[in-house]
Amino acid sequence: MRSLRLLLGALVCCLGLLLGGCAGSDGTRTGTPAWAAGMATVAEARLPAEARRTLELIDDGGPFPYEKDGSVFGNFERELPRHQRGYYHEYTVRTPGERDRGARRIVTGSGGETYYTDDHYESFKAVLR
Repeated sequence: MRSLRLLLGALVCCLGLLLGGCAGSDGTRTGTPAWAAGMATVAEARLPAEARRTLELIDDGGPFPYEKDGSVFGNFERELPRHQRGYYHEYTVRTPGERDRGARRIVTGSGGETYYTDDHYESFKAVLR
């Protein structure tokens, strides 16, 4: 009877891992969401503090410090998956020491995707939140 309970406990534990996903040491799931497949990824906790602050502002709906924050991102570089115009929006990530908007941005998709670039759209990382 005891061995049956142990076996059932182990099965429940395995089922929980399968349904809940596995977490890495930084608390993010090790599985990559479908929208980020094939891309470099970064855990939200590993973003620069300024990027995490920008994400907080996005989650709160603003107010944003830069006039262009929230504007449509055209994806002209085609580094992100193709979608209709208006699907993506961009937000400035403050860069200490820069007098202008700098090169860092957060780009969000209408489907809940979040991307980070620190090289003015030359490359992106999918942000795992």
